[in-house]
Amino acid sequence: MSSGKREEAQPLATTSPPGSENLLYLTDDQLRRGIEAMFFAYRGFTADPDRILERHGYGRAHHRAVHFINRQPGTTVNNLLDILGVTKQSLNRVLRTLIEDGLVESRVGTRDRRERHLYLTEAGRALENELSEAQRRRMRAAYRAAGPEAVAGFRKVLEHMMDPELRRQFHSIREGR
Repeated sequence: MSSGKREEAQPLATTSPPGSENLLYLTDDQLRRGIEAMFFAYRGFTADPDRILERHGYGRAHHRAVHFINRQPGTTVNNLLDILGVTKQSLNRVLRTLIEDGLVESRVGTRDRRERHLYLTEAGRALENELSEAQRRRMRAAYRAAGPEAVAGFRKVLEHMMDPELRRQFHSIREGR
């Protein structure tokens, strides 16, 4: 579907990897295809966890909370708010359910009693492992099919799509801080 306008190629990089198509300039149509690929890849990436979550009566917000609590045991509610970028009311609804269902434990801070530190229970770790294993299987298969250069390029593209503050946050989590 064309808008009738001539598409202008957008400059990207100064060099292309050997054996690849010239990626120096991409047209709007090529960029649209990339956007569509991201939409469909996201559907695939979330499909398996969505089925697991549905069995438990949870949604993607529960998955994200469980994932990041697992990655940073003892994280505070405020830190989780920053990571997820959701409202306090929305996160409280999710956490209340996870705590009531015995998946997350909230502990009062030792230095600041107003802080709540979050930990997964054994049942929470089991659910998180089931969810992440489904996604690891899919990513592992895709990475193997694409090869190491494509994996490195994909990671680089994802990082460059992040706003600078989110990229810093991502690196912080990745490094276990």
